[in-house]
Amino acid sequence: MRITSKGQVTIPQAIREQAGLHPLSEVEFEVRANGEVLIRPVVAVAPSLRTAFARVRGSANARQFKDMDTDAFMAFLRG
Repeated sequence: MRITSKGQVTIPQAIREQAGLHPLSEVEFEVRANGEVLIRPVVAVAPSLRTAFARVRGSANARQFKDMDTDAFMAFLRG
């Protein structure tokens, strides 16, 4: 298999089927220390969970938490 001038390769059908990769699938790559490259499908996070994380992203940076140590912050979270 060759890499095109655009840096692209075609994943053979048998490998796509074995890995569960379908058209429009998102994939991620991992390069290991020995140079091996792993490709695997991205596991989608449920939209409601993604929305919940987006809603609270950065909220721990609020002014009221700046002087709290970890124990105080955990106590705050637990109520």
